[in-house]
Amino acid sequence: MSGMARLKVTQVRSVIGSRQNQRDTLRSLGLKRIHDVVVKEDRPEIRGMVATVPHLVQVEEVE
Repeated sequence: MSGMARLKVTQVRSVIGSRQNQRDTLRSLGLKRIHDVVVKEDRPEIRGMVATVPHLVQVEEVE
C-alpha cells in the first residue's frame, strides 16, 4: 500500500532580489539557502506555497 505522495522541494536560486513574501514562503517551507532540500506531504497548502516561488525551486514527486 502506497502512502501519500510526497514532494521533494529543492531551492535552486537565491532569494536575493526576491519579494519579501517569496522569502517568507521559502522560509516556511524550511529552505534557507541554495541546494537546501525538504520533503513535504503533497497537500494543497504545500502546492500553493511552491506555486508562489516556482522560479526559485525545483519540485519532484517522490514515494
